[in-house]
Formats: sequence, structure tokens, C-alpha cells
Amino acid sequence: MTNETTQTPAPVQAYLDQYKAALGSLPGTGLPWLTELRAAGIDRFAKTGFPTQRNEAYRFTSLRALERQNFAVAPRGGAAVVPEQVPVVVEGSHRLVFVNGRFDAALSSIGNLPQGVVLESMAAALTGNPELVAENLGRTATLDGHPLLALNMAFLGDGVVLRIPRGTVVREPVELTFLAAEGAEGQSWHPRILVLAEQNCEATLVEQHLSLAGGRYFANVAAEIVVGSGARIRHYKHQGEGPDAIHMATVTTRIARDATYDSFTLNTGSILCRHEARTLLDDVNGSCHVSGAYAVRGKQHTDFTSFIDHVKPHCTSRQVVKGAIDDEARAVFQGKIVVRPDAQKTDGYQLNRALLLSDRAEINAKPELEIYADDVKCSHGATAGELDDAQLFYLRARGIPLEQARGLLIAAFLDEAMEEIADETVRAVLQSRVHAWLGAR
Repeated sequence: MTNETTQTPAPVQAYLDQYKAALGSLPGTGLPWLTELRAAGIDRFAKTGFPTQRNEAYRFTSLRALERQNFAVAPRGGAAVVPEQVPVVVEGSHRLVFVNGRFDAALSSIGNLPQGVVLESMAAALTGNPELVAENLGRTATLDGHPLLALNMAFLGDGVVLRIPRGTVVREPVELTFLAAEGAEGQSWHPRILVLAEQNCEATLVEQHLSLAGGRYFANVAAEIVVGSGARIRHYKHQGEGPDAIHMATVTTRIARDATYDSFTLNTGSILCRHEARTLLDDVNGSCHVSGAYAVRGKQHTDFTSFIDHVKPHCTSRQVVKGAIDDEARAVFQGKIVVRPDAQKTDGYQLNRALLLSDRAEINAKPELEIYADDVKCSHGATAGELDDAQLFYLRARGIPLEQARGLLIAAFLDEAMEEIADETVRAVLQSRVHAWLGAR
């Protein structure tokens, strides 16, 4: 760890000091390999600090809010939450609940899992199954160029470890709920989700980040997902944090031969959100869907950034991201597809559509294709516009009040985006949450 404290910017130094103070209380203290990973993370963050808008990847998203306030790592033994306060997406799922970043066994419910499946909190795995974590943590998500990921590694506390053995089908979804409760003000948590899907297995992962109380807090989430050959993983996420919260997420996925990764992210919460999805198709016939939707208002800022890397031939990728932006809110879409020289017969599709509901709303879109192979089929597009006057007139002519007509058209636009969700139960729940957002509007 750097000792050049006199040359270190104050916001960075605050985290370096906090790292020294928190290190002894973090899970896994005493594991040499984890100590090295954490030290590498804080060293990387010390050298870079928070990205600025001079960094092209953050050109449209300012992280000054993170520089202005030092968020203390949430202590163990957080606020009490009763089971009735925990929203459930799928009844009968294998459920892990985290309160202010810490696993809460009393609120969790893990049913009968197929033989060989490992599903436990990261803190428990570091105590009872450290070899599994040591062999896989940080192998997919590299720290270079990713300061928030480095910060997550430095303060890695709790999280989830899921390992699915070869040929195993987990029929009930694995549901991960991260709740901000009383006492979250001024705190931060840095959970790590580690998913190891072996050959020809299948599972659904449902992730939700919600708030039961107000206040500004900082959730810095990182996920590493390895999809083995022939495996199929569905990954659905809803970010509905508190109105003053800051939510940063980095999801790194590696997809093997004949494997499929199907993901969808819905962002409706937090004052500042950035979801970065980095997907590597590094064997033949791999397939990924990296789609999402957002609905923001007030002064919210949401950023959906993706990088899909086609390394081997005969792989497909699909990305559809749609969002509604109201009041003075801002949205960012940055999607990049790279096709390497050996990735012949690539099929890549990318679409971003934004619906501007106010003359003060703003969208910054930057779709990119970078192609080094000559036998590919790739396309991308980005559009932004207002509600269709002809459609509004059609509904008004049939006696529907203006605001109700606008609501119907916005709902239809966002519902169309969620057709990308293959699981009907999850789709219905996320649609209901978007409709609740519309109702509040």
C-alpha cells in the first residue's frame, strides 16, 4: 500500500485510512492470499482514485459525489429487519438476504439444493470453504482500469458464492436481496458475487437491491460469473435503491463453448447509478443477452455501460436497452462490441432507445462496433424521442385523460423492453415495479 500520503488526494487518502482501520474486522482476516488480493486492490485504487470525466469510460458520468463524502464500511450487526419487510420475487426460491451489506441468516431461506451445489455467503465461504474462493476470486474480474472494482476487492466483506456442479439443474431460482435499512446513512458495502457454473448445468439468479430507509449510502457491487461449456445461466437484476443512494456495479462474465448467459438489469432507484457489464465470449458457439431497462426522474443519473468481447467464432450477442427519462434526469448508454480477428461468423446486435418525457431530460448514447474479422453480421443503433403525438391523439379521442394516456404509452414502451426477460414470473414482477414507478409519477 502506498505511503505517499502527502501527495495523495484527500478523498483517496480517506479511503486509505479507512482501509487500515477496517482491515482487521473484514471477513477472511488471516488468509494470506486474501490479504494479498485486498492489498492489490487498495494499491490500485490509491494510484488511480475515482475515475474522472477525462476518462472516456466516464465521460458522461461524474463521480464527484463519491469524492465529496467518505463512506464508512458498514459495521457488523446492522439494523433489525422483520421478514415481512423483505420483498420476494419468486416464491420458493433459494433466498439469501443481506442487510446493510451483511448476510442475515434469520431472513434467509435456502431450501433443498441438488447434490453438490454450494450456496452460501461469502463470509461463510471464507471460513468454511476458502479453497474454492481462493481458486476463483479475481480470476475473471481484473483490476487494471477498474478503480471501483479495485475498491470492492480492497474492502471485500460479504457476498455470495454459488457453485453448480457439472450437469446439475437448479430448478428454483437463487434470489439475492440486498437491503439498505436504518443506519445506512453515510455507510458503504462492497459485496462480491461469485458464480461458478460448470459444464451443462442450469440455474436462474435473481438479484435485487432495495432500500427500507432514506439517507445517502454507497453500494459498490461486483460479480464474477463463469459459465462453463454447455451451461445456461439466467441473471436478472433490479436496482431500486433509496432516492439519495449511490449504486455502482461491475459484472464480469466469461462464457465457454456452447454456453448461454441471459441477463437483464432494471434500474429505477438511487440518485447515481452505474451498471457496467463486461462479457467475454472466449470459445465457439457461445451466446449472451445483456439487456436492460431504466426509468428515472427528478435529478437521477443512470449509466448502463457494456463491453462484449467476441474472441472465438460462431458466437452471438444481443443487447436491447430501453429507458424512460423524466424531469431533469440523465441517462447514459455506452455499449461496445469487439470482434477479434479469429471470431469469424460472429452475430452481434445492439439497440438503445430512450424516451424523453421532459424537455429537460437528457440521454447520452455511445454505441460502438470494433470489428477485426471479415465474415460477421453485426448491427447497432440508438434513438431518442418523445411520446408519439398520433398515439396520444388516438387514446385521447377515445376518452382517455391525457396523463392516463401518457402513462399507458410509457408502460407499453418499457414493457416491450422487458420482453427480453425469458422467465415469465420474474418479468411480471419487474413489470409491476415499473408500473409502480409510473403510479408514483
